[in-house]
Amino acid sequence: MGRDERHAEVARENVAEAGLSDGVNVRVGDAMKLLGAMVDESVEPFGLVFIDADKGGYPEYLEWAVRLSRPGSVILADNTIRGGAVLDPKDGPTRAIREFNEVGPGDTRLAGTILPLMRARIDGVAVARVLWGESIGEKLSTGLVSPE
Repeated sequence: MGRDERHAEVARENVAEAGLSDGVNVRVGDAMKLLGAMVDESVEPFGLVFIDADKGGYPEYLEWAVRLSRPGSVILADNTIRGGAVLDPKDGPTRAIREFNEVGPGDTRLAGTILPLMRARIDGVAVARVLWGESIGEKLSTGLVSPE
């Protein structure tokens, strides 16, 4: 999923080369609208979600990811440390990443952590497993009891 058709075409080529074209649908457009449409279409829940989008939208992308997942699904999010800037955020995108990072520990639907990564500067990837949640409008059942 992305806004740029050029990137989508590269993704399609890579998916085809991996022999996964029948199981992967590359979508182009505004992610928030596309995610809403996917819920409306009642797509099958995802087993893996990777978030690497506009940083200001990370908290909302997490909500969509949980809604489009099932218990046991894994949600990954890139750029969650941002060189340490999340400790004292000075801009909107970094504040949103910090908010995203703070949601996880208090969200009973998820179990996860943030792994530091050494790149040109320190960064991180969040890794969470969905324990339970609302998926495509239906309560999921895993044998785990929600705190509701």
